[in-house]
Amino acid sequence: MIRSWYDRHALPRLIDFACGMGDVMKQRSLLVPRARGRVLEIGMGTGLNLSFYDPAKVSTIVGVDPAAQMQKLARSRAEAIGIPVDMVALELGQIRADAGSFDSIVCTFTLCSIPDAVAALKEMRRVLKPGGELLFCEHGLAPDAGVRAWQHRLTPVWKPLAGGCHLDRDMPALIESGGFQLRELIQDYLPGPRPMTYVYRGMAD
Repeated sequence: MIRSWYDRHALPRLIDFACGMGDVMKQRSLLVPRARGRVLEIGMGTGLNLSFYDPAKVSTIVGVDPAAQMQKLARSRAEAIGIPVDMVALELGQIRADAGSFDSIVCTFTLCSIPDAVAALKEMRRVLKPGGELLFCEHGLAPDAGVRAWQHRLTPVWKPLAGGCHLDRDMPALIESGGFQLRELIQDYLPGPRPMTYVYRGMAD
């Protein structure tokens, strides 16, 4: 019962706070405005990306997230942006859309928590139009051996507290395993505890 309460009520607020901190929001602001056309956002959560979409470039946004309890915050943010937003509570590997349906896919701080990230990425590849772009910003495996060792140690403890989040996923390798080619990649530590703050940002197609 306590676990269920935590997942339904406390966890959405904690994730919204942690993922809405200044340095993380800066990463979103550098990525999300590049989206265009019909956009699929993977792991919309509480809608932290919504204010960064450009209404002059984006016609509609479909937000997919299995955590229906996060939609209340997302809906209030969607009302303020002037772009039609459709939120769907689905598992991220089961996108119900035709092949080649989206011009852009936005995925931010989400691949860390998808149980089968490669399967989800293959589904993203399927629904992305030819010439479309996957825009991603994810935290993951650090290049420094000492930090990586801590990421491996902490992940089993961290996962149940942080909605299934893995600290030690090799994001570029995952994205390529999902059928994408990396075209841009910027990676560095954000301020904060190093096992949690190594971030990859870029574009793949």
